[in-house]
Amino acid sequence: MSSMVLSPGVGQGPAAVETGLLRQFRGVLYRCLTRRADELFELTEAVLCAEGPVKTLVDLSLAPEFRRGHGALYDGLNCGHVDADRLREQLVRLPVPHLFGTRIVLAVDVSPWLRPNAATCADRMFCHVYGRGRGRSADQRIPGWPYQVVAALESGPTSWTAILDAVRLDPGTDATAVTAAQLRAVVGRLREAGHWRAGDPAIMVVMDSGYDVARLAFVLADLPVHLVGRLRADRVLFGPTPPRSTDPHGGRPRRHGTVMALGEPHGWPAPTTRTTTATARYGQAEAISFDRMHPRLTHRGSWADHHGSLPIVEGTVIRLAVEHLPGQREAKPLWLWSSVAGADAEQVTRCWQAYLRRFDLEHTFRFWKQTLGWTTPKIRSAQAGDRWTWLVIAAHTQLRLARHLAVDLRRPWEKPLPPERLTPARVRRGFRHLRAKTSQPASAPKPSHPGPGRPPGMKNRCRATRHDVGKTITRDTAGTEHQQIKG
Repeated sequence: MSSMVLSPGVGQGPAAVETGLLRQFRGVLYRCLTRRADELFELTEAVLCAEGPVKTLVDLSLAPEFRRGHGALYDGLNCGHVDADRLREQLVRLPVPHLFGTRIVLAVDVSPWLRPNAATCADRMFCHVYGRGRGRSADQRIPGWPYQVVAALESGPTSWTAILDAVRLDPGTDATAVTAAQLRAVVGRLREAGHWRAGDPAIMVVMDSGYDVARLAFVLADLPVHLVGRLRADRVLFGPTPPRSTDPHGGRPRRHGTVMALGEPHGWPAPTTRTTTATARYGQAEAISFDRMHPRLTHRGSWADHHGSLPIVEGTVIRLAVEHLPGQREAKPLWLWSSVAGADAEQVTRCWQAYLRRFDLEHTFRFWKQTLGWTTPKIRSAQAGDRWTWLVIAAHTQLRLARHLAVDLRRPWEKPLPPERLTPARVRRGFRHLRAKTSQPASAPKPSHPGPGRPPGMKNRCRATRHDVGKTITRDTAGTEHQQIKG
């Protein structure tokens, strides 16, 4: 029984449109594989059509869609090539989801590929891992490859995201500079593809507390972007600069206004806006905002090379308090900083609603790791890890293009879902049936002798070199420099 069906009128209706987009993307994907194209393309097919989650990489060579041996599988990852730039351009040419009707909302976050015991793997860094125990003291920093992903978020009860870009953070790089360059490139491609035109709402970018959102707002001030980032609860910000005193003996003019310590409610200024919204998952959500607030910058960290006086980067501080978290758990207040000053009540509501949608990217990371097997392979080369990462992104994109063609093949213990709410895992169950109705550009394998592997009697002369774990530079909104990467 096929879980993927096409509409009766070929060339008519949304099903035919989705099938055409999927067929076109598969053709472009094959052309992006400039070396070992057949092996890499069939490896992506095996990821999509394998029964159950991907547990080991070599098991994918046993899938019917992979018509080659296990040696060709590893040869494709180690010696193949993926034209990532061309694939990035194709990703933005696909339909990009919008939030709040007409606004593009991007989420940027880092997810680690942990390799703690891989001493012969180069370009590893310490990745900050949460959830390894109770309390903040139980968090660990484990060696691995951190990947920073930019995705477009959707509205409604869904966990789908549209992946637009991914980069691996190298040791010794400035994470803020890499993030700024990545966002600038993504926004440029969106404008070239026609997804954003003059007069449209600014592209909103939401991020967690590990990013220097004030520095990013200053660097990306020439782009049509609206940055929303989370603040730590112990931060101190300042109000607008007070007017200069007319007293000739008043001394040097002040650069900062009223001090606002987020952890001291008695010292807060009067809020600019106050709204209360009823939510289905969190109960009553109360949001208050404080206009024209900015952090105090110093000539260190990201601003060490800044010439002249440091700028005043003003924005809107938002405090969100909800009744409870899902499961009736106690919820602590959430602090956000928006790069738009003078935000009204509606804009403040849009900011915290968009930030809550950022957690959809966490569901995407979990699907990659638990179902598609993103961090499953024990690959030695970081370049091979990049190829595998782009294959996983290509597989996830094909599932997103095929989700409106899927019929729910649910397990007996699962609840039925409408077509618009099918999860990526349910769409993947029947992708094998749709594959027969789309293009298959990979050519058939040619038998060779003596076959893959090292010939009998020949010793392995390759000795791997051991590499130390590198570090990267990350800075928070206060300019404090850290040597570990947040994962």
